[in-house]
Amino acid sequence: MTVEGFAPAKINLTLHVTGRRADGYHLLDSLVVFADIGDRIFAERSDQLSLSVVGPMAAGVPTGVGNLMMQAAEMLSPGRGAALVLEKHLPPASGIGGGSSDAAATLRLLSELWKIPVLEAAETLVLGADLPVCMRPSPQRMQGIGEQIVPVASIPDCAIMLVNPGVSVATPAIFRALGRRDNPPMPDVLPTWGAARDLADWLRTQRNDLEAPAISIQPVIEDVLQALASTEAIFSAMSGSGATCYALFESKEVAQKEAARLTEARPDWWVQSGMLLR
Repeated sequence: MTVEGFAPAKINLTLHVTGRRADGYHLLDSLVVFADIGDRIFAERSDQLSLSVVGPMAAGVPTGVGNLMMQAAEMLSPGRGAALVLEKHLPPASGIGGGSSDAAATLRLLSELWKIPVLEAAETLVLGADLPVCMRPSPQRMQGIGEQIVPVASIPDCAIMLVNPGVSVATPAIFRALGRRDNPPMPDVLPTWGAARDLADWLRTQRNDLEAPAISIQPVIEDVLQALASTEAIFSAMSGSGATCYALFESKEVAQKEAARLTEARPDWWVQSGMLLR
């Protein structure tokens, strides 16, 4: 028996750093969405647990216990076997939750393969702050250190382009470069957005508090943001801790056209377009 699934890119449309706990973990308030751009995962029965990685972004991805997929499998059912294959399309360490989304998809697949209950989202927090939100890849508001998840039902139809300039940034370094850690959160009640442009207008009133420190470490991020600002995007910003940036569009066709144009202009950048998952 073989099962397969999709691990979508996670995009932080906003990322407000609102505090820091005594144990060093930062408190966040983030509007998180997912796109139909991502990795594919395959799992089949086996006596041993193993992982192989293929695809255009496979280089350098660990296949042992250092991979969150393997940690997730062991956490779900210690000692049980499965042959996992990761078809890697998302760039690693790029601020779009690839590793966490892969691990969450692995938990869903192995639950199906092994016929056992999947873990609750809160239980996965020990694997990383992004795991709980990735367990249900749909629009959500993420707060606390990642454990407070609330569904967001009003995300409109919206196209997206993701761009990574081929650099990775270490999240701890970004937080060390952050000047202020007690920034205001999003409003207590989020608006209802009737159309993509309504969402874009609202996003202009919000922030990614990690964008400036990320640019200070990797100035090429600013080049990406300037490139996105020159497109027909209705809004653009950096996702997560970078270096991937995103642009929103009112139609898939315009996003595809701009992605093709940017790919031609910057073939050294990773550029993908798609739609937000609702």
